[in-house]
Amino acid sequence: MPSINDATQTSRSFVSLPFARRMNYTGSADMVEIDRARARMFCANRPGRGQVGDLQAQGASMIDIDVTSQAVSYVTEVQIGNPPTAYTLLIDTGSSNTWVGANKSYVTSGTTMPTTNLISLDYGSGSMKGIELLDQVTLAPGLTIENQSIGVAWVAEGFDGVDGILGIGPTELACGTLFPDIMECVPTVTDNAWSKGLIGAYEVGISFAPVTEVGQVNGELTFGGIDPSKYTGTLNYVPITSSSPANKYVGIDQSVSYGDVEILSKTAGIVDTGTTLLMLSSDAFNTYKNLTGATMDQSTQLLRITREQYSQLKSMYFHIGDSTYEFTPNAQLWPRALNTELGGTNDGMYLIVSDLGELSGNGIEFINGMSFLERFYTVYDVENSRVGLATTRNTYVNSN
Repeated sequence: MPSINDATQTSRSFVSLPFARRMNYTGSADMVEIDRARARMFCANRPGRGQVGDLQAQGASMIDIDVTSQAVSYVTEVQIGNPPTAYTLLIDTGSSNTWVGANKSYVTSGTTMPTTNLISLDYGSGSMKGIELLDQVTLAPGLTIENQSIGVAWVAEGFDGVDGILGIGPTELACGTLFPDIMECVPTVTDNAWSKGLIGAYEVGISFAPVTEVGQVNGELTFGGIDPSKYTGTLNYVPITSSSPANKYVGIDQSVSYGDVEILSKTAGIVDTGTTLLMLSSDAFNTYKNLTGATMDQSTQLLRITREQYSQLKSMYFHIGDSTYEFTPNAQLWPRALNTELGGTNDGMYLIVSDLGELSGNGIEFINGMSFLERFYTVYDVENSRVGLATTRNTYVNSN
């Protein structure tokens, strides 16, 4: 049976919300470049804030946004309004505003209430500008949040195939995103669900298994508790890092080894559902590249290895707190069933470890994206400012 390393933690009720991976491949280097663009936003410590004052001065028709569409997204269906309208939203621990209108237009209902605020958000790889409203948001049966503050986009770029974002990161990321109430911090859906007594614990669990096809529903968010059926062994917690700017996000400290060689000494980075790849600082990435013998593939901008090199590939080890998490050779592969969606060849073997590039040295030395999280159960404990990790039944499977 799973156990928890905090004796005061007890099993609590929770509400589950399923989600899936979607692909929107629009260019050879999109996935890598989008992850790097997002990382630039993190390193610049611009947690979602856009230039909302410019929006009021210029009007929506005057806005010109140069961004690239999401290549990979992890999405769920959320009901808004009464009668409800369903929206497909990207799950994001790297931001905290919830908004709609990127693909499907927002539909007003009997629960819609206007505010006097405009909203502007920048995600590095995308942005939106619009108005802020209050409405009823249903995340799952049994979890309906009344008077939730949501953004409604006038213009949105970089979000093809999704209707908006479900932001579940730290509340502070939503501060300063409104105008004229520039000092307001918009409560997240988790904040409101907790404050209204709708969930039993102030936390979100993230479970996602490796997938072999696009659109496969193989993930689950748990609001308000921990789902013991989603992990094995011990759920270990570490505090949110104290290092800036990683501490503004779901940031942790870790070191990384490839086999018995340390490639990244203990440093700060981010756990992020909005990033696809496992991104390491340049020094660590180059050491990993040399040790694996991989070469850069120009079509995908990912490292590529031969079958012989794969047979020699060693596990990576993530040292987080007092625990070590093994990332097997198979876990380091991009899912081969999705190679052509990525722009690669059917028989290619591509690695999901990527380079942060010039961003190294800016206070964020790694991003553990969804390619990492699909092997480990993850809990963002908002109340105690900590992150929990545990192995799952999928940690050691050969699925890629």
